[in-house]
Amino acid sequence: LPISGCHLVLIPAGMPRKPGQTRDDLFKVNADIAKGIVEACAKFCPDAMLGMIVNPVNSVVPAMAELYKKKGLDPMKIVGISTLDVVRANKFVGEETGKNPNFINVPVVGGHAGTTILPLFSQDKVAKTISADKIPAMDKHVQDAGTDVVNAKNGKGSATLSMAYAGAKFANAVLSGLAGTDTTECAYVAVDPDSKAELPYFASKVTFGTTGVKTVHPVGPINEYEQTRLKEAMTQL
Repeated sequence: LPISGCHLVLIPAGMPRKPGQTRDDLFKVNADIAKGIVEACAKFCPDAMLGMIVNPVNSVVPAMAELYKKKGLDPMKIVGISTLDVVRANKFVGEETGKNPNFINVPVVGGHAGTTILPLFSQDKVAKTISADKIPAMDKHVQDAGTDVVNAKNGKGSATLSMAYAGAKFANAVLSGLAGTDTTECAYVAVDPDSKAELPYFASKVTFGTTGVKTVHPVGPINEYEQTRLKEAMTQL
């Protein structure tokens, strides 16, 4: 099989959304498709990192991580790619401030659907210069961007080029880590059970190292608006 001995497998399988569908509407069909691929990885490249680009990420990742646990494999090898939310947040901040998005890094935590998508604008040096009254609309823009694309394509799929770029950005972080250069990127992962976190899975800043996920970082200092939104995201998750 082409996946034998792989170190990283990106899984963009499944059906895209159509207008009017939520990501949750895709769970049944996409979880089944993902399961077949994940089972093949468990058999032929059990040590590989698996980057899941399968919606709904918020539910597919926990389901596949449980599958790995049952097989006695490391559930931290299953990672949800939420990098596209970061790419969008950086792009929108760049447009608003006239700065190059390559030098903007807005962490996006929570999940990968609707209000669970929480960009922490206060944690980026460029984004935090934007006036507070503009932040709610920009926050909403990041949340709704995927749906905007689905509606614009009118039944012909969801985000493709931007997702490919985000997938490559994520892959670069994982491969750099595996090669010995610790690299941090946001991703949807299982949270350390010892950390007494309220949720078992959460999009977080993740440092990738030589064995894959090295550190899942806490949310860190956030402002009052973000605290309110964090509560909202956690209720949804």
